[in-house]
Formats: sequence, structure tokens, C-alpha cells
Amino acid sequence: MKLLNHTLSYFAAILFVVITGWAALFYYNLLDEIYDSLDDGLENYKLLIMRHAAADSTILHKSSFGEDNYAIKPVAAPQALVFTDVYRDTAMFMENEQDFEPVRMLQTVFRQNGRYYELRVVNSMVETDDLVEDLLYSILWLYLGLLASILIINNLLLKKIWRPFYLLLHQLKGFRLEDQGAVRFEETKVEEFRELNDAVAKLLRNNIDTYISQKQFIENASHELQTPLAISLNKLELLIEQNKLTDEQLQLLASVVNNLERMSRLNKSLLLLSKIENRQFEDQEEVDLNSLAKTLLEDFADQAAYKGVAVSLKEDGRCRVRMNPDLAGILLTNLIKNAIVHNYQGGFVQITLQPLQLTVENSSKSGALDERRMFARFQREHQNANSTGLGLPIAKAITARYGFRLKYSYQGNHVLAVHFQ
Repeated sequence: MKLLNHTLSYFAAILFVVITGWAALFYYNLLDEIYDSLDDGLENYKLLIMRHAAADSTILHKSSFGEDNYAIKPVAAPQALVFTDVYRDTAMFMENEQDFEPVRMLQTVFRQNGRYYELRVVNSMVETDDLVEDLLYSILWLYLGLLASILIINNLLLKKIWRPFYLLLHQLKGFRLEDQGAVRFEETKVEEFRELNDAVAKLLRNNIDTYISQKQFIENASHELQTPLAISLNKLELLIEQNKLTDEQLQLLASVVNNLERMSRLNKSLLLLSKIENRQFEDQEEVDLNSLAKTLLEDFADQAAYKGVAVSLKEDGRCRVRMNPDLAGILLTNLIKNAIVHNYQGGFVQITLQPLQLTVENSSKSGALDERRMFARFQREHQNANSTGLGLPIAKAITARYGFRLKYSYQGNHVLAVHFQ
């Protein structure tokens, strides 16, 4: 839900509560005014009837309402002396409606010619249910009108006021650190938007500076770290080739060489992972994974034969994906290598290609793996000391880079599937 409509939902809820309370208060105040007006009219009518009775005693015998709105009957003195005026709601049969309608009645007592009489005076009043219904419809139309007005104001006036925010949001959605494009901030008189623009500008400058610094570090490290490692390995290999060393010394040197080679592989993997996460592989083209898989299987043929693993490729269609070709090669290489390395003598690796999916299935003596841990860095099998533990994290980083999904499942064998959609 957009911000403008989100605020509208709060306005609607608040308006509903406020208007409901206001309607109840207005209803009771309106009834009070109606009753007050009716009672004043009845009081005035009572005085007129009493004056008329003083001039014409014949009306003292009018015991039923009939065509008039009053009735008189004699009462005993003791009862009259303790009687007080009473205003109450009642119903009276109306000839025109052929039904009982609500009326307001005044009951009072007056004295005429030494005798006491009870006077009942009635006056028609608004039907409460009609009043409630009319008020309800009026309030409902008022509520809908206010909502429509707020909606129009939101989409015309407030949308214009919020334009700097939406412009900034649109640019941030398309902002990429590797592009380092300038973000344009619209001039605004709203202090909060100016503060937001300043904060975003400062944040972007810091991120760009950090990105450039990190990128330069990665580029320098790829040269500065690999060079001394390569020199050290070459000198150690030359030293091993000499015949002046004892068997114990050769074993120590071989162990050093193995550790340096592993350090070199680890360094390359970490640098590669950093480059992927920093989006330094921007070139994209349509890569034919079928052809790439066939080429890689030829490269891994000797390693698979040495391990005694049968590798097969099943093609259920052409799998073409738009991505960086180098990353495509690294992705397939890591998945195939992982399936061969973490296998056993006489096992198998089945690679299946579909138009939008790549599946690598391999046999293994271990049970189901923890998917959360297997894609974490430096998670490796203890028996494989040469593994860096970065093969699958690199594959995960590549798929995340393009919005692909890398999923693991266990179906008696280990299955890694990449969904290209």
C-alpha cells in the first residue's frame, strides 16, 4: 500500500470514530431541542385552553380528543392538590395514517369555578426511527464525502508536496554503486525533505568512497598477495628439486608447499567472492549452458576417472541464460567440482539441463545436509583438507547476483538445482 493511501486508511478510521461520536452527540442534542420546543408549545397551548375555559365553560365537558388536541376531565381535590405537570411520550391513532403515531403529551391540573380538572394536551412529534434513519444517511453521505475529498487532496495536493520524496525514491531504486551516477535532488521548501536529501547525499558519498576504496584494495590484493605467494612456491619447488635434502626435510617442505597452495586458492576464492558481491562482473551476454557443461565435463574427465565417479549429462532442452560468461563458467565449475569431490569411489554425478533449470545430483555416503550451513563460508567436510569451503558460497553469490535461486534437496542423493527465473 502506498504511503498516501496508508495515511488515508488512518484518516478513514479516525473520521469514523469522530463522526460516530459527533452523530450520537448531535442526535441527543437535537432530541433535547425538539422536546424543549414541543414542551414550550404544549405549555402555551395549556394556557390558551385554560383562558378559553374561563370564558366558555362548555369545553370543560370535552372528555375525548376528537378533532381537537386536548381532553378535560374532572378530578378529586385531594388528587389534584398533589398533582404536578407531566410531559411524556405516547402514541395516538391518526386517521390519515390509519396507524398509531408518536405524540408528546402534557398532563396538568387546573381549577375552575371551585372544581379541579385534569387537562391532557398533545402535539405531534418527529418519529424517532425516521429521525435516526435520516440522520444515519446524512452522516453516511458526510463520511463518504469527506473520504472522497481527502482522497482527491491526497492524489492532487499531497502528491505534489511529496514529489521530492518520490523522485528520490525512484532514483535510489535505480542507483548502482558500480555506476556511481549522480542523484538529482529536487528543490523543496519542506524542511524534512531537505534533511532527507542531505542525509541521503552524505550516505551515498560515504558508500561510493567505501566502494572505490574496497575495489582498489581488491585489485591491489589480487596482485600484491598472489605475487609473493607464487614466488615462494617457485622457490620452494626449486629447493625440493635439489638432491641435498633429507627425506624429513622434503616432507616438511612438501607440507609448506601444500599450505601455500591452499592459501593461494583461498586468496583467489575470497577475491573472487568480493568481486562478485561488489558487482565487478558487469558484462553480460546469452550463455549456452549446454555447450559450457560439455566443455567442463571434458576438463573434469581425468579428475572424475581418478576418483572413480561416473559423470553423465542429460539434456531436456536448451538452457540459455543472460549473464556474465566468466561467472557462468565459475558457477558450473563449482557445482560440478563439488559433486565430484564430495563423492565416493564408484559413485555418480548426474547433470540435467532444462530450459530454465540446471540440476546437479551426486551420490554420497552422508545423509541430508543443513542447507543453511552448506552455503555459509568455510563450511567443508573435515576429511577434505584441500577444500577452501568457498565453492558453494561463491555459487550462491553468483545466483543471488542475478536473482536466480539455488536450492538444495536430499532424495537419497544430494541435489543442487539452479532455477533461472
